[in-house]
Amino acid sequence: MQKSRSQTSHDEQLIFLKKIEGQIRGIQKMIDQKRYCVDIMTQIHSIIGALYRVENEIFKKHIDGCVVNALRSKSQREKEEKIGEVVELISRFRKMP
Repeated sequence: MQKSRSQTSHDEQLIFLKKIEGQIRGIQKMIDQKRYCVDIMTQIHSIIGALYRVENEIFKKHIDGCVVNALRSKSQREKEEKIGEVVELISRFRKMP
């Protein structure tokens, strides 16, 4: 499947990823300080949720930008590629725990 660059910006998601990076450093500190397991796991769960939100926003932007543009295109090949790409992503994400 051909991958193309688009003009979609993910600057907002980069801000959230930097916050997540700080949270991860916080967990490392918690482990160094031998903090309570449940507190550490609570923070990990929070990070996982934040990563899912970033993933969802990037996926939404991909649909709203790249996929919509491909569907408006006259190229049947481009349309089919983008639809196949989305189907594959959804299939791959379903397999995750």
